[in-house]
Amino acid sequence: MSKGRAEVETDAAEAPQPHYLGHRERLRERFRKGGSEALADYELLELVLFRAMPRRDIKPLAKALVARFGSFAEVVSARPERLLEIDGIGEAVVTDLKIIEAAARCLTKSSIMKRPALSSFGAVVDYCRTAMAFLDHEEFRILFLDKKNQLVADEVQGVGTIDHAPVYPREVMRRALELNASALILVHNHPSGDPQPSTEDIHLTHQIIAVGKPLDVMVHDHLIIGKHGHVSLKGLRLI
Repeated sequence: MSKGRAEVETDAAEAPQPHYLGHRERLRERFRKGGSEALADYELLELVLFRAMPRRDIKPLAKALVARFGSFAEVVSARPERLLEIDGIGEAVVTDLKIIEAAARCLTKSSIMKRPALSSFGAVVDYCRTAMAFLDHEEFRILFLDKKNQLVADEVQGVGTIDHAPVYPREVMRRALELNASALILVHNHPSGDPQPSTEDIHLTHQIIAVGKPLDVMVHDHLIIGKHGHVSLKGLRLI
């Protein structure tokens, strides 16, 4: 015998709600009151994943992601193909994570646009760390500056392996002339996490300086970005 409408509604009202619904609201409330500082990395990740995965307990998956990659920032920065290796992660989750990564880059980059780079050097470092600190391969990025040291272009010139990205000084200067840039800030990351410059890093920097000198294109600095800090070759008096 089929149930009447009133009986069905009563049964639905009495059915226990999934336990994770209350957990989600508690996390949101903690975030509203204390911001990201009030949450562990995996909890902040849960907040991001709720929208893409509305009907399951996210905590185990968030913990697995942090255990695999190391931190919230490293999860968000991980390559899509590596994220998809985690059981339970699909394209919707990867897209949401990449949106967070893109938003972080836009926010930090906006702080150096239309401002002299050398007078807002802390913002330059913050942007470079956001863009490069947690990559699992080496990238060589160049910030091209005009005569007022304002950003003309931000371009990745070389993408490589875990410990090398090919860069050619003459190609760097050819691009600087195309952009009518007067100065450069060189930036690359060390996926190992240690930002200390290698002999090759120092030699390449001096090569680029030498090629740029007769063209009146200055190299203001070469930043090396690691997971836990950065090094300035100018600060080390190596240029």
